[in-house]
Amino acid sequence: MFKKALALVAAMLVTLTAYAAGADLRADHPSTYVVKKGDTLWSISARFLKKPWLWPEIWDVNQQVYNPHLIYPGDVLQLGGDNRLRVAQHPMEEANPIPAIPLDRIAPFLHDLRVMNSSDLARTPYVVASEEDQPRAVEGQYVYARGLNGAPGQRFAVARPTHVYRLYGPGERPHPLEVGHLLNSDVDVVQGPWQEDFRNDNMWGRGAEIGTEVEIIGTVQVLRGGDPATTLLTNAKMEVRPGDRLLPVDDQPYDPTFWPHPARSIPPYARVLAFTNGMDSDSTEGPMSVVALSAGSADGVNNGTTFSIFHPGDEITDDVAGDSRKRSFGPHVQLPAEFIGHAMVFRTFEHVSYALVMDGIRPVQVGDELQVPE
Repeated sequence: MFKKALALVAAMLVTLTAYAAGADLRADHPSTYVVKKGDTLWSISARFLKKPWLWPEIWDVNQQVYNPHLIYPGDVLQLGGDNRLRVAQHPMEEANPIPAIPLDRIAPFLHDLRVMNSSDLARTPYVVASEEDQPRAVEGQYVYARGLNGAPGQRFAVARPTHVYRLYGPGERPHPLEVGHLLNSDVDVVQGPWQEDFRNDNMWGRGAEIGTEVEIIGTVQVLRGGDPATTLLTNAKMEVRPGDRLLPVDDQPYDPTFWPHPARSIPPYARVLAFTNGMDSDSTEGPMSVVALSAGSADGVNNGTTFSIFHPGDEITDDVAGDSRKRSFGPHVQLPAEFIGHAMVFRTFEHVSYALVMDGIRPVQVGDELQVPE
């Protein structure tokens, strides 16, 4: 047992040494750097490290600042010759520590959105009607729900299904009219409660469903049990309608710290599935944009997992090797994938993850592939 423990410790030391060796400081780094408001740990690391996702492995701090996540504006970083970063000075006045990544970019995806298994979601309680049989309910009105087994006073989150995530196989693609208003591309819009709008299914292909995204739009409190149960809409950011689902309230605070680390393995289908601002599958995204990835916790992805994004190479015809009198009839050649940038996961679900594009030299496109960062 003791020998096994020694072997395990030795293996861990070798791993950490390999990380540190691969996380060298850039040749043009200064000797010191003063942390400024607006900095993030990633932005500082990207400025000075060749591989910024490895900063936790080489970030070394002194005793008064023992947590590398608690770096403050005014701190003086020493960039030593041994490829380590040290905090040489800590500000006297208390200040807010700088985050690992810009939290304002990801806040809505931490609090308002979830991706669930569609069959599980179909079994959740749902809104069947509103007070006085109104088509919509606003704050302060009664909302009637079926399938709700809650005690009086218990709270539930009101969730609206927004998108169905799908993986498309070779030769399949979503219909161009089936794109959403929030997360788009290979995502089918739920046009009404649980009714997806498919056109020419045989032509376009339905794809394999990997989850349904829901948006939290309000909270209800149970007043009386029964079927339907009577609830009070205590807050809502939009009107509640029949078909909206009721889920347990998630009161757990989200951890704002993220430890970047390279992905250990890549599922063969891992790629950029969708992103937030594009209105069609031809749209692109740049750094500090949120993207949805077709890999999740079931694939070994967790918070902080960092991927390299590559755009698949085109398949072309080698006219040089072919018959010069018959252009475009030569042998087919697959061009290599081109590096785009890096993305770090900040929230995972079973088969889908949300990630932030941290840097890039070209715009990210839907269908770009994920690889282990080098």
